[in-house]
Amino acid sequence: MNAQTLLAILDNGILTIMINRPEKLNALNKDVFSDLNKALDEIENNPEIKSVIITGAGSKAFVAGADISEFGGLNREEAMALAKKGQDTFARIENSSKPVVAAVNGFALGGGCELAMSCHFRVAAENAKFGQPEVNLGLIPGYGGTQRLVQLIGKGKAMELLMSAHMIDANEAKQLGLVNYVTTPETLLEHTRKILEIINSKAPLAVAGCIKSANAVFNETKDGYALEIEEFGNAFATEDMKEGIAAFLEKRKAVFTGK
Repeated sequence: MNAQTLLAILDNGILTIMINRPEKLNALNKDVFSDLNKALDEIENNPEIKSVIITGAGSKAFVAGADISEFGGLNREEAMALAKKGQDTFARIENSSKPVVAAVNGFALGGGCELAMSCHFRVAAENAKFGQPEVNLGLIPGYGGTQRLVQLIGKGKAMELLMSAHMIDANEAKQLGLVNYVTTPETLLEHTRKILEIINSKAPLAVAGCIKSANAVFNETKDGYALEIEEFGNAFATEDMKEGIAAFLEKRKAVFTGK
């Protein structure tokens, strides 16, 4: 995968994507979004990729926000188009059929917090800091932050963080349910990989069905229960389901093929 702003390494089915603009604290600009979309194409189309980690280069930041230098001179319509592009990219991450996990090292602020929240779940280093500081600039989050923060931590606390621009550390983020685990910076990627190695051993189509069904909880246009019934039925048409049941009855480990 050829990308100017990303480093990507595929190892044992896990694609690690590192946003690589450390001199700008990995701020999101047009090039990062373009490269992320190319990476998402590769993720969906490459069967060797089972799951994904998104992280940031360097020790200071996951992604410290959007690249504010690109905001100057935008009119209302151009600003809305910019937000739409960001939302569309992050929706692709959220709706990926393969697990995408954020390994948050350092600052995840503004667009960086929004990127982390678009992943299926988050693991944070002890030095991680989360926040939506847009009101300090006379702005609001534009890449889905107002919606996902409410979904993940509840309306009351989300409202406080959105309106105050207050930053929270990794431990508070874990208490609020924003992150699943807190690790040392040195063990962050290793810990995240171990979780994904477990997930990668499960039936890929069933994992995709879990993602699709769980996402429907927050989609007002879909009946999540009806979708779950459909995905449950779809699972019965897979070879993996037959293998899983046979392995259980034969008291052996299942070998899933994604078919």
